[in-house]
Amino acid sequence: MSAARPLFATAPKGIPSLLIEELAALGAADVRESVAGAAFSGDLALAYRVCLWSRLASRVLLPLAADLPATDGDTLYAGVRALPWEDHLAAEGTLAVDFTARRSRLSHSRFGAQKVKDAIVDRLRDLTGTRPSVDRMAPDLRINVHLDRDRATVSLDLSGDSLHRRGYRREPVAAPLKENLAAAILVRAGWPAVAEEGGSLVDPMCGSGTLLVEAALMAGDIAPGLLRSRFGFQGWKGHDAALWEALMTEAQVRRSAGEARIPGLWGRDADPAAVRAARVNADAAGLAGRIDFERGALADLVPPPGAPPGLVVVNPPYGQRLGEARELADLYRVLGERLRAGFSGWHAAVFTGNPELGKSMGLRARRQHALYNGAIACKLLHFDVDPRWFVQDAGTRPAPLAEPGPGARMFANRVTKNLRHLGRWARREGICCWRVYDADIPEYALAVDLYEGDRRWVHVQEYEAPGTVDPRRARLHLREVMTVLPQVLAVDPGQVHFKVRRRQRGREQYGKLAEEGRFHEVREGAARLLVNFTDYLDTGLFLDHRLTRALIGDLAEGRRFLNLFAYTGAATVHAAQGGAAATTSVDLSRTYLDWARRNLELNGLAGEQHALVQADCLQWLADAARRREPRYGLVFLDPPTFSTSKRMTGTLDVQRDHVKLIRLAAGLLEPDGVLIFSNNLRRFRMDREALAELVIADITRATLPKDFERNPRIHNCWRITRA
Repeated sequence: MSAARPLFATAPKGIPSLLIEELAALGAADVRESVAGAAFSGDLALAYRVCLWSRLASRVLLPLAADLPATDGDTLYAGVRALPWEDHLAAEGTLAVDFTARRSRLSHSRFGAQKVKDAIVDRLRDLTGTRPSVDRMAPDLRINVHLDRDRATVSLDLSGDSLHRRGYRREPVAAPLKENLAAAILVRAGWPAVAEEGGSLVDPMCGSGTLLVEAALMAGDIAPGLLRSRFGFQGWKGHDAALWEALMTEAQVRRSAGEARIPGLWGRDADPAAVRAARVNADAAGLAGRIDFERGALADLVPPPGAPPGLVVVNPPYGQRLGEARELADLYRVLGERLRAGFSGWHAAVFTGNPELGKSMGLRARRQHALYNGAIACKLLHFDVDPRWFVQDAGTRPAPLAEPGPGARMFANRVTKNLRHLGRWARREGICCWRVYDADIPEYALAVDLYEGDRRWVHVQEYEAPGTVDPRRARLHLREVMTVLPQVLAVDPGQVHFKVRRRQRGREQYGKLAEEGRFHEVREGAARLLVNFTDYLDTGLFLDHRLTRALIGDLAEGRRFLNLFAYTGAATVHAAQGGAAATTSVDLSRTYLDWARRNLELNGLAGEQHALVQADCLQWLADAARRREPRYGLVFLDPPTFSTSKRMTGTLDVQRDHVKLIRLAAGLLEPDGVLIFSNNLRRFRMDREALAELVIADITRATLPKDFERNPRIHNCWRITRA
């Protein structure tokens, strides 16, 4: 086996182009890229070295035969049986067969694997009188058979278990990156060169720490296979134990010399469970003390003290696992803000399955690479944190046009029509704050809200333009809008406030935009409420919940009222004015609770019977169940779609967590109590089967105001009682 033999290394889609460079660096010859990996040639020492040192490969295969006929089970059996299996597997040993096929008549993988197994077992039994057995978990020999166009390639799997399983992952978290994908991200991001120069690495959403552990292994010249307890070739009759021992000794020596070169590595995550898992995994990799893990919110991200500039690498959620992608735009915006604010001179790499979210960061990617997270097509976005790459703030008020064109007149006509039609309804119903326009014309993707207070105020929100719209044309449309709106709505231009948003719903994540602190009083029914047009993405009053708040006021008389995720307390004001015996408002934000307190005081509702509690609502509910919190006759539960905060015990995902939230909240109801549950996730699905003990009535349509009829999925709402 000292002579060169053909070999093949498999790798996930998107990685083979990197794999061929790695194989060449390890000494492989005749390296050729393919869709599933890379073919190469080398001796047994090279095959072992690839198993031990490859950071990118999934498996290393030693072909025994190629181009075997396999038009049906019998021809496959005959071809496999003719191979000298006695040279590879002891008769009393164990085996497993991995079988794949494409463009072949024999396509059933289980049947194909069975025929291959029968052929090997029958040959060895006929030769020795003893037959091997099947062990799918830890066989002495794993055989890989691949059919293409009715021709079979039969190989020994020298790796055994997939090489991405390094052996250090003891504490996984939800949807972790595979280790070889993490390594590919780091190679693409240029981490080996950054580490060689002594640069730092920061992962602000580190999860179970895979990126950081792989980065440490690279920087410390540590073979990723050192931690594995077993490779596939160790049960093979052709195994050279002395050669393998020499390679392992060499790797240990290189590790001892390289560990001192590991630069500063920092991992942060808002979820304490993730931080604990990352520490356990780093310790299992023999990297205790080499990586600094701490709990921390993304909004508080700053460079570690004294850390030389290097690489920020992050795998944030992108809408496949943690909710709607549009709801995560604010998270990417915060990431971009923190990078621009404190990481000048650093590089950044963001791995995402939704590259459009990267546009929220305010940084222009200098390049991108395609990779795959399982079946999900992803992009690795590369950024230089330098003012030359900063994108001008899209939230800046567009300058008016001297001469509006035909499009502006079309927009003005639509707003005028809506103002006339909805204005009569608003006056008849006594409504002072309402939506006059909501993307009625696709080219003008805006929401326009009127607030009648001491003066008429206009709140304009731009939605993200679809990819088919030219950004320059979209900017022109905005200038047209800001030119004609003051005329159509009869307001001073200074009373029109403009913001950019991408349909965010996660209230815990709203960033502060300014520090003007100017509040204006408006009315909603009998309630007097404070709104702010400048400092936050939202004004403090969600207009689509107008009827929901009215319903709460109707149900509240004589009941104890609980408002969870209370925001600015508008629902609490309605409940108190509706005759609630007492109210409790819970929110994680001190800013919003202070706002709620001011709203209560504005309506003469201050007092001990109106409690304001700063807490993580999910944790508060769990604690309330344990301490037997007094029962409530009416509960309003309106969580954000997705939320994370440095003060939370983890993340909140309304689709994932709604059963737990509803069950805990319903557990605090009096026997005849009512729970109103609402959220703004457009694709939300209520898990009624998991909540069979409750009576759940969908009241979404009944809580949809007339001015939001064009957008019927603006929210979901249910009335829930105990069965």
